[in-house]
Amino acid sequence: MERPIFVVGCPRSGTTLLQLMLHAHPRIALPPETRFLLPAYFGREMFGDLTDRGNRRALGVWITGTEGHKFRDLGLDAARVVAEIEAGPPTLGSALGTVFRAYARGHDKARWGDKRPGYIRFLPEIFRLFPNAQVVHLIRDGRDCVGSLKGMRWWEHDSTFAMTTWAAAIDAGDRARRMLPPNSYHELQYERLVTDPESELRRLCGFLREDFDPAMLEPSSVASVTPRRKKHHRRTHEAVDASAVHAWQSRLEDWEISLAEYFLGERLARYGYELSGAPRPTARAATHYLATVAAMRRSRAAKDTRDAVRRLREHGELACRLDKVATAG
Repeated sequence: MERPIFVVGCPRSGTTLLQLMLHAHPRIALPPETRFLLPAYFGREMFGDLTDRGNRRALGVWITGTEGHKFRDLGLDAARVVAEIEAGPPTLGSALGTVFRAYARGHDKARWGDKRPGYIRFLPEIFRLFPNAQVVHLIRDGRDCVGSLKGMRWWEHDSTFAMTTWAAAIDAGDRARRMLPPNSYHELQYERLVTDPESELRRLCGFLREDFDPAMLEPSSVASVTPRRKKHHRRTHEAVDASAVHAWQSRLEDWEISLAEYFLGERLARYGYELSGAPRPTARAATHYLATVAAMRRSRAAKDTRDAVRRLREHGELACRLDKVATAG
């Protein structure tokens, strides 16, 4: 089987741009965000034993027809995909992979995968479903991620939560680098990607064991795969440029810069991001940051506990068993 590719990172780190660069490659198909992979994993109990064809069919119907999933954005025939899942291998990873394989087939591509920033915090789960996956982690200056998130209508949290989200992504990447098998995890930085895209994409293709293709330098040529309703991705329809680098200097307030550099400074410096020398944050701001971190950790611990119980009830293996995907025609 061709190794699936997963693009991850903190939200607003440029993952959609990178997704389109990869999608422009003649052998790689990466869809817009699908939103059903993690819900399928954490809700796997409800699908029962997938050696039962009826259960596989029900799973396919759930993937293709549940409100909130983005299956319609893929432009696939739901009935055909459901039938393919029903006839396929009896594992959750296979069912999910069938959808991505169908998307790749529709674009005459050999390789498939998925993009969602939040996957960075759930890589162990991703690798249970796709043991031979390759993960591409795009890292951007945390201050720019925070500044960008502040301007998103869909962002329901404050800037402090955005800071802890970036820190959690960086820490998850550290764990992945240490624990994943060789040639499974790759990092690149947004700032280098937009200032010297060819060098960074050649390095990425080396990791993926693919030949570099100049089409990757023109992601706007395939930007139409991104749903039009996502206005916050409008810049992907334009030429790649570095105008958003250091935008935090005008987007963040002084107290936000102080808080970010105090708590994220070591991580920022590790990736070569220069600190401004902002003063220490106020005690109130620091306390709020630490409380946010604690709440995030409690939430993840509770999720892990619930999932440990689910593992005791699993029916068979989860890993994808799909044969090597064939291109259409």
